[in-house]
Amino acid sequence: RDFVVPSRMHPGEFYALPQSPQTFKQLLMVAGYDRYYQIVKCFRDEDLRADRQPEFTQVDCEMSFITQDDILEVFGGMIQHVFREVKGIDIGEIPLMPYSEAIRLYGSDKPDIRFGMTFTELNDVAQGKGFKVFDSVELVVGINAKGCAKCTRKQLDELTDFVKRPQIGAKGLVYVKYNEDGTFKSSVDKFFSQEDLKQWADKMQAEPGDLLLILAGKADKTRKQLSELRLEMGNRLGLRNPSEYKVLWITDFPLLEWDEETNRWYAMHHPFTAPKPEDVEKLRTRQGEVRANAYDLVINGVEIGGGSIRIHNRDLQEQIFEILGFTKEEAQKQFGFLMGAFEYGAPPHGGIAFGFDRLCAVLAGQDSIRDFIAFPKNNAGRDVMIDAPDTISNEQLEELHLAVKVPVRKE
Repeated sequence: RDFVVPSRMHPGEFYALPQSPQTFKQLLMVAGYDRYYQIVKCFRDEDLRADRQPEFTQVDCEMSFITQDDILEVFGGMIQHVFREVKGIDIGEIPLMPYSEAIRLYGSDKPDIRFGMTFTELNDVAQGKGFKVFDSVELVVGINAKGCAKCTRKQLDELTDFVKRPQIGAKGLVYVKYNEDGTFKSSVDKFFSQEDLKQWADKMQAEPGDLLLILAGKADKTRKQLSELRLEMGNRLGLRNPSEYKVLWITDFPLLEWDEETNRWYAMHHPFTAPKPEDVEKLRTRQGEVRANAYDLVINGVEIGGGSIRIHNRDLQEQIFEILGFTKEEAQKQFGFLMGAFEYGAPPHGGIAFGFDRLCAVLAGQDSIRDFIAFPKNNAGRDVMIDAPDTISNEQLEELHLAVKVPVRKE
């Protein structure tokens, strides 16, 4: 959501503080500028978390006549330079991981690769044995916690309670202990034989002394739940060392994602992201299979920045707006200035933006960006130094042609 500012000179009309300089920097490329770089303030009226603030700083870039590889080389090089100069660390070449692989192995598009514990799908060895919890679901998937078979019942109950928290939403947790004597102890012993459990262990490359943790349910939701459990295990086992850094690029995101509630497509990044050239034809009939020419930089499980190659063709941009549910009139009213500019021969262009506050936090081994902003907002979105937001006088309201209607709080 935008922060909006009423216009005194134009009654009933509003400015929106920039969530990013996205369309403006694209217009600069159309105007003939070859490169644009800026350290820019951005504003987003969103729910606050440790890694989000309503006002934040971006290191922003847009470049003409470039490819994805060019941007990854330039900004990957910048991150390598930052680590050498600030931390005295050579992080080496930054690997690339396709989005589909990140989701399959880690259940997240910003995986923390400081430790293993990758996902193993178990449908073929866990279903069809009479255990309805597994037989009735789309996905059975697990992780192998090396050397954790000696976990106590209390510790296993804590893990079960963790995944059943409302924020995570799993209905339960299945565990299998691979004992040192080669036998198995499981929470589902009465449904599965020792031979069955050995199949699971073999598929998960488990050894005596390991602990298998398994969730089941709808594929997307279950992967997200297991991702949270994996990170929790990483914390408990001390595998997420804040002084160790693992950097990677995530590429080949889906261009679009379907929302069941609103029954429509949404842009996974933003509506100006170009599809992969080889996937453009799929926009007509198989929109869910279209990959974006987009990329994110991830450090230690934190998304530091992201960008894409942009659409520079009016027809393609109009097609994307139509898929996203814009009428021609709506698209023209909101983005006509950009589509009109495309008619003058826009160059192929792309860019990226890094969250400066997040990068500083990661370099310092901290989770919250609040400690890296001079006057941050609290969890309620308030600036406690100057006690903002606050009311304004009736004179100011009249000058802005505004009337305020405060909702009645329910007791």
